[in-house]
Amino acid sequence: MPNQNDYAPIFEYTRGGTPESLHYGAIAIVNAQGDLLAGVGSPDTVSFMRSSAKPFQAIPFIEQDGHHHFGLSKKQIALICASHSGTRKHVRELQKLLRKVGLQKTMLQCGVHYPFHAKSAEKMRAKNTEPSVYHHNCSGKHSGMLAFARLRDWPLTHYLDADHPVQAAILEAIAAMCDLRSTDIKIGIDGCSAPNFAAPLHNVALGFARLSDPTGLPKARAKACTTIFKAMTRYPRMVAGPKRFDSCLMRVTKGRILAKSGAEGYLGMAVSPGAIEAGSPAMGIAMKISDGDASNRARGAVALEVLKQLGALKAEEVTDLQTLGPNRKVNNWRKRIVGEGHPVFSLQAVARS
Repeated sequence: MPNQNDYAPIFEYTRGGTPESLHYGAIAIVNAQGDLLAGVGSPDTVSFMRSSAKPFQAIPFIEQDGHHHFGLSKKQIALICASHSGTRKHVRELQKLLRKVGLQKTMLQCGVHYPFHAKSAEKMRAKNTEPSVYHHNCSGKHSGMLAFARLRDWPLTHYLDADHPVQAAILEAIAAMCDLRSTDIKIGIDGCSAPNFAAPLHNVALGFARLSDPTGLPKARAKACTTIFKAMTRYPRMVAGPKRFDSCLMRVTKGRILAKSGAEGYLGMAVSPGAIEAGSPAMGIAMKISDGDASNRARGAVALEVLKQLGALKAEEVTDLQTLGPNRKVNNWRKRIVGEGHPVFSLQAVARS
């Protein structure tokens, strides 16, 4: 169970003006030098990054120039970092990626599920078409891991094992980006069977800050961070899909902010230098909704409120994103507005002992 002392009230739903439910969460905001700037709840909250780890999982492959070796496009780099919706565009791009690397879909060990994209899933069910690994939201990540193994001539069959060189390189990269030792990171198994990583929010926020401002990192790693940041923000629909938070935010902010959601209410964001005003620093944001936010009722709205309070969104961007938050209407089955959701936090400067 999460330590409830780590979390603070963060998003409330009301009905007829009366409070009905309340989400708790924790947020850490850090600059690229590791200074904790602000937050909510405890910045030391430890939680699994889930799919928010994907940009970091791509770093070793990119920093060893694997994308150039196989001739991958920026769109395909974004797909390696994605939790994609399984649309036809995603599937086609994944097939191109696999052909370039010389891989077969049977090599991917992520499992199978119907597309996240509702219309794509409905069409498949209507035609009695079964999903394949192409539709799994993590298939891009797995393709990147296999491409890395092929680049280094490592075994392909057990690329998900914790002691495989691919996973060892990923763990090292995540630890270094987050200013941790590998032994500080707790390891679990993700929904796609790949290793996943639990770390304090403030360390993960540092990793995201470094994605947008890798100054001071080794040259190859800094270049990899810049490549990943640009690919994801240039092709946001590859990272998630139509109407999904990550894609919408990155599309509207046009390269200033990177977002990568994870399961169970996790989200990481990277705000580029100068995104708020001339000379403003890069910032990393890591947040966790304590109850897992299974219906995505809070996470995106909370994220938009964080960015609003930081001054990182322009007025027209707030308008463009208003269906996602920070305030959300509650509609009943007749489409009547019967309540609302709204943030209940103010970012606070966080004192560290």
